[in-house]
Formats: sequence, structure tokens, C-alpha cells
Amino acid sequence: MRIGFLFNHDQLHQVAHSLPIALRLAEMGTGAEIILAVTNKWLRAEVERVAGDAIGLGVTLVSLDLTRRRSRLAERLVGGVLPARKWFVLQDNLDFFRSLDVLVVTEKTSLALKRRFGLDRLKIVHTRHGAGDRAVGFDKSSAGFDLVLVSGPKIGERLVAEAGVDPARIAQVGYPKFDLHRDTMADISRDRPIVLYNPHPSPHLSSWYRFGPAIMDWFVAHPDYRLIFAPHVMLFERPLAVSIDRLRAARPGPIEQRWRDAQNILIDTGSRASTTMAYTNAADIYLGDASSQVYEFLLRPRPCAFVDAHHTIWRGDPNYAHWQAGPVIEDIGHLGHALRLARDGFELRYRPVQERLFAHSFDLTDEPSATRGARAIAEFARG
Repeated sequence: MRIGFLFNHDQLHQVAHSLPIALRLAEMGTGAEIILAVTNKWLRAEVERVAGDAIGLGVTLVSLDLTRRRSRLAERLVGGVLPARKWFVLQDNLDFFRSLDVLVVTEKTSLALKRRFGLDRLKIVHTRHGAGDRAVGFDKSSAGFDLVLVSGPKIGERLVAEAGVDPARIAQVGYPKFDLHRDTMADISRDRPIVLYNPHPSPHLSSWYRFGPAIMDWFVAHPDYRLIFAPHVMLFERPLAVSIDRLRAARPGPIEQRWRDAQNILIDTGSRASTTMAYTNAADIYLGDASSQVYEFLLRPRPCAFVDAHHTIWRGDPNYAHWQAGPVIEDIGHLGHALRLARDGFELRYRPVQERLFAHSFDLTDEPSATRGARAIAEFARG
């Protein structure tokens, strides 16, 4: 039995959602061969950092690359705008994927192995990445997986109702990223309240393109707050941000020098720390829009505020359930009031809501989530 774990993305943010499962599976003595497949040098370095001595003992690490000249040419032509490399890596390494019995992935692009490239016998397990509310996480493509690991009841319920996933193909396992990064903390001065501004990259959801510069300027003018500006790692990955679920594009623009010079602002547009919960654990207040990282922040309930840049009719919409966790504003002139309201109204108004949202999103037990995920995959593979 050969079980592959694929890490096929431009950034590191999906590694923690499946690598802990792979390492635990290798420890369980199932007799399966565990292969970790990475597709760039940054992913390889992160997998080596986390897996450590397990590589070469319980697991095998391989690198997949573009092997065809036309793939390399196409990637050079469009890779600066679109995540084309992910697709070409699949296409150029079909012999590797054909050698596997089970493939474990965090994303949906890999379904092309079945739908486009004819690998009908390959069983694909989806670990997902994040426990957010965005509609794209529950589209019909999720029904194409042979097994889906979910963090909690919310995810399973929506997959069944909205994506048509067979309940028998869903395993509720918790959140392996918490096993790895629950206590990771950024080293930042706590001499004043720390706000984490964490905008999403998708142009039709994000607050950055319309309000981001004004938000940054607000914190420059209000040094009584300390700001961590750590957007989703894909916001500044390319000069043009493109949303897939709704075809829209926007330029994130530059990071202005006046923001870099501000003594109360830490800016991180995509380092490893942006993927390890270091900032969500360190912040006192979360400020965002559509990123699933708000649910990681709610591991310890704290004040939240949200910026609506699109005049969203969000009340009662499950895609914006997290906006119940704090005040929502459509005008940056109200930002100071929203931050005060998030703090002043936290215990009585928002803490109970946050605890309910968290419990619906995560089924956590005394058993590590990675162990539960590994057992679900082992039982699936045997079956």
C-alpha cells in the first residue's frame, strides 16, 4: 500500500493541515509506505523542518517538478498571474500518481487526476485547509473525493447539504494544525493592545483593495494600538490577485514606506510566521473580512471586528457566520468605535457567540487530531 501526501502550492499555509497526519500515520505501523511529495524548494524546506528525523525512517520525501518543456514555457508565461504550476505538476508526473493507492491532498486542483487525466483507480482523500465559511469550500467539486476529513460538524453538515457529499465519505477528525501550532507565539511587545489585520486575497471578498491603505493610515495615526499586518499569504504573492470562484482580479498595490516606518506596525506579507498561528495567538483583537484564520484566532476567544467592503447582506448567510463574532463596519471612520465596541461588548455579547461558532467548527477531543485523521485514512485504505 502506497499512500502519498501532496504539497502542491505556492506558499506554506496548507502544510500544517496534512503533514501531522502523515507523520502520525507513519508511526502507526500499518505497513503502508508513506510518501511526502513537494513541488518547490520552500515546501521542501518546511516539510523537512517539521518532519525532521522521520524522513528516511518512517516516510519518504520526493520532489516533483515540471518535466516537459511546454509546461515550463507555459508556467513562465502565465505563472505570474495564475497558479498554473499546480496544474502542470499534476500533468507532468502522472507516472508518480499512478504508482499510488491513496493520495492525500489539502486542495481541490488534484481532482484533475481523476477528471482530466484518467487516474480513475486512484483514491483521493481531502483534508481541507481551514475551517472557514466561504462558499467555495462547499462547492460541488468536494463530492469528487473518496474521503473528506472535516474539522467539525459545521463542515460536514454543509458538505452534505450544499456539495452533495455522501455522509459515508466524511470523517470528523478535528484540526491537525492545532496539534502543531497551538502554542506558537510571535515575539512582539505587549505594551499596548495588539490588533491583527488579516485581509483575504480574493477581490470579491477582501477589505484590502478598497479600505486597506486607509486602515493602515489609521493605525499610523493611532499609536496607542500596536498593529500586526499579516494578510493571507496569497494576497501579495503575485502582482495581480485573481479569485477563482468568481473571476475577478485586482492589484494589491505597494506597501507604503510610511507604514514600514511606523514604530507601532509590524508588516509580514508572507513569511512562515504567517502560517504557524504565531500572529493569531499573539493578537488581542482580530480585524479581518473573509479569512478562515479568524477561527484559529477563536481557539482563545477574544475581541474581533470585521470590515465589509462590498455592502454585503450577511446576516443569516452561512458564508459570513463568523461576522457574528464582533461588530461589522462599512466605513473606516467607524474603525475606532468598532475596536472599542469589540472590547467593551466582548464578555456579555460576543464571547458566547464565539464559543458557539468555535464548537460548531471544531470537534476537538483529548486525542490529537492528527491521530484521528491518520486512523481515518488507515481504515479507509484497508477498506
